[in-house]
Amino acid sequence: MNIPVLPISYEHMDRWVASLQPALLEEAFSSIIGVLRGGAPLALMVSHATGVEPSFVRYRRAGRSVIWDSSVPIPPPGSKVLLCEDLAGTGNTLKYCLNFLLSQGLKVKILTAGFDDLSAIRPDYGIDGRGYFLQFPWERQSYTHVYRDSWNNTGGGSTGRMAKDHECDVYAIDLDGILLPDIPPHRYASDLHAALRERDHLEPFKQLPPLGQVKAIVTGRPEMDRLRTQAWLFRHGRGETPIFMRDPQLYNDSPEQVASHKAQTTLQLGCTHFVESDPVQAILIAQQAPLLRVIWWDAGSAQARLIGAAGWAQSSQLGETAA
Repeated sequence: MNIPVLPISYEHMDRWVASLQPALLEEAFSSIIGVLRGGAPLALMVSHATGVEPSFVRYRRAGRSVIWDSSVPIPPPGSKVLLCEDLAGTGNTLKYCLNFLLSQGLKVKILTAGFDDLSAIRPDYGIDGRGYFLQFPWERQSYTHVYRDSWNNTGGGSTGRMAKDHECDVYAIDLDGILLPDIPPHRYASDLHAALRERDHLEPFKQLPPLGQVKAIVTGRPEMDRLRTQAWLFRHGRGETPIFMRDPQLYNDSPEQVASHKAQTTLQLGCTHFVESDPVQAILIAQQAPLLRVIWWDAGSAQARLIGAAGWAQSSQLGETAA
């Protein structure tokens, strides 16, 4: 699929729903109905914006059936309801859920977090994602090999239990400041060769951040340092971990460019988490990859902090409209 990926965060959706509040209040819906699981966050956000109680339906792929999955009774025939789903796609979920509600005699409008060029149903309210591949927070694990293998082995959950989302987490980690102490930049500037020799003889940290499955090391070190970097890793038992180094022809050594190398490489590897030692780098990576779990690890205090960031007064990549 040769189209750009556009991540839509929880914060993005929350702002969008807030912008729709006047129109949604005017609709006077009697119920906000979310499709489990992707439509549930939207239903809750709309419920908070309108004060209308949420309820849920569940689509079962195996039999292409829909059930009412809520302690709240189905609204009486003639009621006006809002059906919430993450994406108006090409599949059957939205179509079957809509038909189920219509068969109950309900008047239905649709809100989806996004619609694109392939959408079979155009929602009444939706973020216009035409020209993009929309990615949501609950899909971060779906791009890992663990998730895809689980999907293939269970027929998407129809023949067995799918792996739980957290079981599919895959980490990429920084090198300096994570596995070994980070030499201050001014030492490189004053005597590069001496700093590199000192770095080659550093001992690894005894305490590492809490990590899941580590798929790769993604470092800002330039490609020319590969041999000496791999030699250090083999000496200290990390030689089998793939390492991805910065190509200076693609990314210079500015903080923004180094962060871009780390963010793009980590996403291309299909990782869900990145552990970074520098707080500025962590902020820049989080800004460039909104759905990546970016963790700043401070080796001095042995504390990990989850980082989120967005550009200030930055023009939107996406037109947010009520369809």
